[in-house]
Amino acid sequence: MTIFSYFLISYFLGTLMAGYFVVKFLGKKDIRVEGSGNVGARNAGRIHGRVSFVLTFLGDALKGAVVILIGEYFKLSPEFILGGLGFAIIGHVKPITLKFKGGMGISTFIGGMLAFEPLTALVIIFGFLILYPFLKSFTFAGLGSFVLIPISFYYFDIQPLVLLITGLLVMIIIFIHREDILDRLDKRR
Repeated sequence: MTIFSYFLISYFLGTLMAGYFVVKFLGKKDIRVEGSGNVGARNAGRIHGRVSFVLTFLGDALKGAVVILIGEYFKLSPEFILGGLGFAIIGHVKPITLKFKGGMGISTFIGGMLAFEPLTALVIIFGFLILYPFLKSFTFAGLGSFVLIPISFYYFDIQPLVLLITGLLVMIIIFIHREDILDRLDKRR
């Protein structure tokens, strides 16, 4: 498998929007015109309840995990595998299948990172539990826990280039959430 075809497959896997299918199947609604219009898990939950949230989260996380597993199956280097995850996130955020209006990439990122390094689950959980009492925001605590992932990779003795790419993916996720971050900061003033 060439790197180009891996990245292309990763992008198109990212464009398969679980929220769109879950809400369409369970609620007979178009998630793109309901709630916030976002096709991610949070909006699916708002529109159609917890089951839709969980199914959407798991479906979108599975995309990230599958991209990692495909890269590992073809014995690609960790740097290219994480690059594939980056393309899956871009596919989720800007899906050509839904006129480039997708989700925020959190579930896909989490699924991919857990498949890449399962200990990431502990970093995310403990980071969230430590940060939430201080930040009093699921968004800030969740994004803050992601920042801890590349730091933890340093202690897991993971290659510097992989650490750098992981940091870049975290920065992309934070950039995608910039409007939400700014809105929440404005509300705190």
